[in-house]
Formats: sequence, structure tokens, C-alpha cells
Amino acid sequence: MIYTVGCSFADPTIEAEWNDFYSLEKLPALISVSGFHTSQRFKALSAGCPVYLAIHSIDNLDVLQGDEYRQKGGGNFARCQQHITDWHRNLYAGLDRAPAIGEDEHLVTSAVGPEPLIEMSLTPYRMQAVALEKRPEVLWLAKLGRSFDLGQEQFPKSVHLYAPMTNQLTKGGISEEYGDE
Repeated sequence: MIYTVGCSFADPTIEAEWNDFYSLEKLPALISVSGFHTSQRFKALSAGCPVYLAIHSIDNLDVLQGDEYRQKGGGNFARCQQHITDWHRNLYAGLDRAPAIGEDEHLVTSAVGPEPLIEMSLTPYRMQAVALEKRPEVLWLAKLGRSFDLGQEQFPKSVHLYAPMTNQLTKGGISEEYGDE
């Protein structure tokens, strides 16, 4: 299953510190939770969505309801919690593992169906919301390759472009699909 967490951050004076905390402390803590398999963070390059997105591959909803998840920081952002805005959490079925997005690649999401992704010659992956907010009810993901000209593309409403902020973390370390190329 895919667990997504989207949010924005309201205090630009400590946003870099918060990003360091999230990427360097929180993600490694979460990937160590039993039932977590991958974790990766992204920053939006398009408007109309939360600025930050984390995508985790997990076993099931029980993982998010367990003591180990809460003890390792799941569900909160420590002292920065007061600055978190536009916070959304969803659990999706349809994919066992989130795609690893390389440093020269992008993630595209669509809440309006697969058509915009197909028109971009991308392979869309369908996910159905099964728990937490359940909005959007269906979300499509696609990996945007390096050769795509971002300056030419206009995205329809509810289609968003994200750049990776971190490697995709896995239980064994960093995903092979990202690596240092």
C-alpha cells in the first residue's frame, strides 16, 4: 500500500531546519518501522497543491496505528507541528511499492484520471484511497523522465509536478533506481 503525506510550511525562517529534520531524521526513523518498505520526499514545482509530499510503501493501515510508528515520530512533526499547514494523509491500495524517482526525474500526480499522463506519454499507476482522508479518492502517479522539457508543459488543474528532495529510502538503504549517476 502507499501512504502519502502532503503539507506546506508556514514559517520560512525555519523551513530549511524543518526540511533537514524531516529528510535526515524523520524519514530514516520511519523506514525503520516494521511494515515500512520505502520512503521518499518531494517538493512541488506546480501550484495548487501542498508544497511537500512524502510517499511511503507500507504493509497496511495497522502499521500506522501501531505503537512503533508513533514512538518513531509518525503522525507528528515535533516542535515544528505548529507551522504545518495544508496537511493531508491518505492510504492507497493499487501499488505495492512506490516508484523510485531519480534526482533528474520528476513525479507527476493526477486526481483527474490517467488521460493527462497518457497524453504526456507517461505510464500512469492507479491508486484507490482506502483509509485516512480518502481524498482524492483515486490518484494516478507517473514517473517523468529526464528528457522531458518542463518549460513547455502546461499541467491541467489537479495534475501536479514534484521534484525529489531525497533518495528513495528502503529497508536496505537507498533505492538502486536513484543512486548517484
